[in-house]
Amino acid sequence: MADSSRPYDVVLFGATGFTGGLTADYLAEHGDPGLRWAIAGRSEQKLEAVRERLAGINPALADLPLLIADAGDADSLAEVVRTTKVVATTVGPYIQFGGPLVAACAAAGTDYVDLTGEPEFVDRSYVEHNATAEGSGARIVHACGFDSIPHDIGAYFTIQELAKEAGGEITAPVTMRGVVRSKAGFSGGTFHSALTAFSRARQMKEASGARRRMEPRPEGRRSRASVGSPRRDSDLGYWLLPLPTIDPFVVARSGAALSSYGPAFTYSHYAGTQTLRYAAGGAVGVGGLTLASQVPPLRKALLKRVPQGEGPSESRRAKSWFTVDFVAESAGAKVHTRVSGGDPGYSETAKMLAESAQCLALDDNPNVSGQVTTATAMGDALLARLQRAGIVFERR
Repeated sequence: MADSSRPYDVVLFGATGFTGGLTADYLAEHGDPGLRWAIAGRSEQKLEAVRERLAGINPALADLPLLIADAGDADSLAEVVRTTKVVATTVGPYIQFGGPLVAACAAAGTDYVDLTGEPEFVDRSYVEHNATAEGSGARIVHACGFDSIPHDIGAYFTIQELAKEAGGEITAPVTMRGVVRSKAGFSGGTFHSALTAFSRARQMKEASGARRRMEPRPEGRRSRASVGSPRRDSDLGYWLLPLPTIDPFVVARSGAALSSYGPAFTYSHYAGTQTLRYAAGGAVGVGGLTLASQVPPLRKALLKRVPQGEGPSESRRAKSWFTVDFVAESAGAKVHTRVSGGDPGYSETAKMLAESAQCLALDDNPNVSGQVTTATAMGDALLARLQRAGIVFERR
């Protein structure tokens, strides 16, 4: 894995943005003792302003190293990634800005984490850089925020609980559903990424197909994401609306990589609402955004109305929350678990990214390389970190 002689454990790209700034604040306040870290970006002046703010949180950061690099300059990226064990980046939309940084990390044997929820970017990243990362020992771990840690690590936790119910080992097929509920504002960066993804349906399909053709299947086992259908959930009491996000694919890839998920694993992913009216309204809203994204003037107008780099106040974030309920069944055994936390789009996302970066840099993790999921790369170590950080994983 990454050379321990490198001067930094973690380098954070994007600290001058809103979510990147929250990630920097979290590291300043909650970073592991002795963590060696730096912030990187193209504007030294903006980085200096971030450092000054961080020194107000933790005076020891008055001399926090600043690294100058541009997302589009391969030489500057290569120079930065050679100095660190792990790169964490909040610079999106990733389909526009993320590729060169993944390439640099894969080539240098540097671990990489991001906040992307963009399926096309993740699939292209696999096609273009997985083999290089496997050769260098780099771990490329996408979707380390609300997309998709509560779902991926939540499913991982649920599998452990189901195994206890099944007597210690799962030997029969498993069906699992995850049901998301939240009260929160959404990130401008997330909105831009989502609308960009909606507008690139053809390119997304091509990238997915290219990945399927080259990605190996597990031997003697299977794991898949199932779309599901709108319905009433008798176990949870919610109306379910299938969610067209990256999360079920991430969970299914963990199921393919880890034999603990049983011989046949199927995962479906939903939003949960108390009433049918809200479920129907959500479906109409997603459909409307998808259609609007296909019309360039409408897409441009929507993106202009929700700028990147901005977010809600601290008081508003303090009132936000999320839950993800999981129901898993196998051979007559059934378990219900829940993952819950505060503001999903900003505060908890920053926490998840920061803890993921530290986990890769500092913890005892499985011996894997290439493009892998959070559950595959970090599993128990990340679960323990998230629990210590205040995100709740519980059996219901």
